[in-house]
Amino acid sequence: MTPNKQTVNEYMAAFRVSDHDRVLACLTDDVIWEMPGIYQHVGKEAFDKEIENDNFVGSPTIQIIKLIEENDIIIAEGAVQGNMKNGNKLDAVFCDVFEMENGKIKKLTSYLMSKNANLKFE
Repeated sequence: MTPNKQTVNEYMAAFRVSDHDRVLACLTDDVIWEMPGIYQHVGKEAFDKEIENDNFVGSPTIQIIKLIEENDIIIAEGAVQGNMKNGNKLDAVFCDVFEMENGKIKKLTSYLMSKNANLKFE
């Protein structure tokens, strides 16, 4: 496994248990996390606040279906489940595009689609 894929796997493993230090160790200081049309977080501090989103309870369950690499780009396709504070359950599929720099995540663009068409993310 390449160093970039190892970083993404470590990032996902750390996110599954909400381990902030492990997640942040995978990122560049000027990291950008974007979910087009929803949010854009810049820097580790902003990223850290989103690891345990205020709308959710506990840690998510994350499954990776495909992990593809070309140059310094990693594409992860998968599924995620989580419990929301409002009583709803998140059951979604995602495609994350990781732009890597020196073995760390420089930019993450997340595309998320709920399997429940009526679910609101707020």
